[in-house]
Amino acid sequence: MDVTLHLAQDPEADELLGRSPLAALVGMLLDQQVPMEWAFKGPSTIARRMGAEDLDAHDIAAYDPDAFAALLSEKPAVHRYPGSMAGRVQQLCRYLVDTYDGDAEAVWRGVGSGKELLKRLQELPGFGKQKAQIFLALLGKQLGVRPEGWREAAGAYGEADSFRSVADITGPESLTKVRAYKQEAKAAAKASGG
Repeated sequence: MDVTLHLAQDPEADELLGRSPLAALVGMLLDQQVPMEWAFKGPSTIARRMGAEDLDAHDIAAYDPDAFAALLSEKPAVHRYPGSMAGRVQQLCRYLVDTYDGDAEAVWRGVGSGKELLKRLQELPGFGKQKAQIFLALLGKQLGVRPEGWREAAGAYGEADSFRSVADITGPESLTKVRAYKQEAKAAAKASGG
């Protein structure tokens, strides 16, 4: 994995996301209740605070939970809820260590179908169906991971030329389109009482 992503809108953070499968997964995990750029800048911030060039699932899983929460809470905080998200990041890393020997890319390496990949992503702690589908679409659209049926498994997020999620962000212009789509969807849900 070595591509240029534009999810954090920060060159250093985006470079890490493009080369580190674990950073991409952690960014996706953090992408809730905060602006997406903030979420996807998180992996870079965590790595820097740990004194590392990249994230390591073994190191994070073994980190003292209170110390890891403090690391994410330093100003500027990695997330609006740094303590609970620190626990979620560690839970994800423990799962990756136990299931994939800490190799995040093994979640999708050699997978036979989009359906199987979606299943694997949904098994990750903190990844519900929607988050798993968005990440699957990101893998397919920007990271070249395209097992048979990946678009179908990603649902609407897999559609070509759509601007629904982080999977569609390739720069500032597409970020603006994704934001507009999300605002329209939120307004429609509010209007229908959802």
